[in-house]
Amino acid sequence: MQTPPSLLFKPLAAALFSTLVLAACSGGQQTPAAGQGGGAPTVGIVTVQPQAVELTTELPGRTSPYLIAEVRPQVTGIVKKRAFREGSEVKAGELLYQIDPATYQAAQDSAKASLARAEANLYTARLKAERYADLARINAVSKQANDDTIAALKQAEADVAAARAAVDKARIDLEFTRVSAPIPGRIGRSAVTPGALVTANQEGALATVQQLDPIYVDVTQSSTELLALKRNLAGGKLQRAGADAAKVQLVLEDGSVYPAEGKLEFSEVSVDTSTGSVTLRAVFPNPKNELLPGMYVRARFAQGIRQDAVLVPHAGVSRDARGNAVAMVVNGESKVEARMVKAERSLSDKWVVSEGLVAGDRVIVEGLQKVRAGAQVQVQDVVAAAPAAAPAKAN
Repeated sequence: MQTPPSLLFKPLAAALFSTLVLAACSGGQQTPAAGQGGGAPTVGIVTVQPQAVELTTELPGRTSPYLIAEVRPQVTGIVKKRAFREGSEVKAGELLYQIDPATYQAAQDSAKASLARAEANLYTARLKAERYADLARINAVSKQANDDTIAALKQAEADVAAARAAVDKARIDLEFTRVSAPIPGRIGRSAVTPGALVTANQEGALATVQQLDPIYVDVTQSSTELLALKRNLAGGKLQRAGADAAKVQLVLEDGSVYPAEGKLEFSEVSVDTSTGSVTLRAVFPNPKNELLPGMYVRARFAQGIRQDAVLVPHAGVSRDARGNAVAMVVNGESKVEARMVKAERSLSDKWVVSEGLVAGDRVIVEGLQKVRAGAQVQVQDVVAAAPAAAPAKAN
């Protein structure tokens, strides 16, 4: 049976009606792709202007104790008492350990008795020598007998001297049973407890005392940079802190600046032949023991003020295949130029550019991925190159 023609046209009419309805709802709007034209892209720029900035140099380093002493016993014996708390501050001469003094007290008493006996023998020998000297003058005794009494007197004097030395030795050994702090500072953990046997001048230390106020900071740099630092110090570009010393600030691991100022010594340095670097030593006050041995820090030296520094945000400087610094600049015809520059230092989030840019240059910092050299662009100011508060460091 054939289908009536009217039924064949109904689906086609429905599809046409749906298309017309969608077109009416769209209101004739174009798709985003249709709306895109071939106009010049917009880029964000900063206009550079010379300005005064403070330049500094930062060197990596680590803290180390000003003084360090390993405590070892100088006599053998049993530890009777430990007189300090681990991690506490101790003073020079403060008792740390008490070694059993009984045997050393007895040795001192014996030495004193030997000295008394020697002094008594000396007294007898002196009297005999005096009598024999009188008798020898009248030839009442032989010359040999007189010589023998003189020799006996000298022997007795030597015995007294030896006995006194023995007493001193016994006294020193007895004093060494009191193991005292050799320097002031913070003492670490104890390697022994009461009841332990220790020996004179043993290899292992009983404890270690470190003086942390003041504290050293050892920094490293190349020998060429050291020569430049010395020239800047001699020329007055570095602030002096005494003869052959420069003022220095300390930047801690968390980026904060240590509140106290130190000084960097330039004396007694040597070059490491394998690396060509030198180690310099700075001294900082540390009254609150905020600085601990082994901390990683950065030493910062003020090198003076540069009056005509050109600052460019980091985003405005890239590197070519050869590693040269390049800035994309918009010229007076609103076209992009690739400009070779010399990025001398990093200053916070900006580069200090010493060559390649002049006052008024418009450097692209946003939209670099959309342009190339010679392209026509539209510009939009992003931010002015304001003076940075953070110090500069060598690139």
